[in-house]
Amino acid sequence: MIKKFIITGMLCLVANSVNAQKKTLGINLQSKEDTTVSPIVKEKVEEYAAKINGIIQEEKKLMESELATLQAKNLEKAEFDRQKAQIADSYSDKIDTKIEALGFDLDQVIQKQVRYSLLNSDVTSNEELKAQLLKKYRPTKSLEGYFAYGIMTLTNDKPDNDLDKNLGYANNLEFGLKFNYQFSRTSPWGLISGLGFSWRTVRPDNNMIFAKQNSDVMLAKYEGSLDKSKLRTGYLMVPFGFQYNFSKIKNAGMDVQYRPYSDGLRMTANVYGGVRMSTNNIVKGDSQSFRDRSNYQVNPFVYGAQFTVSYDNLSVFVKRDFSNFFKDSYFENDKALVFGIALGW
Repeated sequence: MIKKFIITGMLCLVANSVNAQKKTLGINLQSKEDTTVSPIVKEKVEEYAAKINGIIQEEKKLMESELATLQAKNLEKAEFDRQKAQIADSYSDKIDTKIEALGFDLDQVIQKQVRYSLLNSDVTSNEELKAQLLKKYRPTKSLEGYFAYGIMTLTNDKPDNDLDKNLGYANNLEFGLKFNYQFSRTSPWGLISGLGFSWRTVRPDNNMIFAKQNSDVMLAKYEGSLDKSKLRTGYLMVPFGFQYNFSKIKNAGMDVQYRPYSDGLRMTANVYGGVRMSTNNIVKGDSQSFRDRSNYQVNPFVYGAQFTVSYDNLSVFVKRDFSNFFKDSYFENDKALVFGIALGW
């Protein structure tokens, strides 16, 4: 009985797959990894289904002929129903016997489908199976996108300057590509690097704006009602560091072990460096509004360190610049400190 349920399910799966292919227009570019049924399994099941259908149709014609003869006898309803049920049971047994005689090796087909589901390949030997497992569970080398957002403050070890006294909300928005390189199949350690774009935005408070006099940069009082004041700087960033993964080693079979590098609990420590791409001073108010992309003495280079704790695709991090936010003596010794969350890091 269990075998019948399994066979019925497999037949339905193949039927659905065939029906879906008939409805598809154009070339199907679906990757092999998205295929649910092994080609070999599909071929064998379709062949088996065709033989079963032939048996059923043949016995159905014979049964209908016998039922027509029974109908012609004009028996009482109760007697007619009793003999009809006997005929149906008889043909059901005959069909079951003929299906059993086909010798369909369900265990072999199931084994092939299991292997295909694991490896997306119809391997035929243990050597091929192990080779496929080694290929599938090789050390991670990937390039993936990430997005990060953090709240930023400026810290120093000197007396407060004008910016410290009038600093409002500041933030760091970053996205880019992260390169992952696991040292070995079972190693918890890996190297990370990549390329990102960072936008650092400083908003002065207390109705203050960034202003320039000749080449000097300062904070000045805005005369009027101020809606928006922010100094935004864009950097091209490159991180470099190491990741440790706390996931346990898993067994893929055939003595092949691996450790998931991008899943579970992970910690990353890295340094980073960046070069300034743009600066934009944005002011909007009732007396004057402007955007100024000229030099506001923001440091053209930035470098620091970051520590990240991740679980699956979500991360929390803290990063600290070792370089001053502004160059030379402008708002002296202010360094960025960022606390944030990231996706894909």
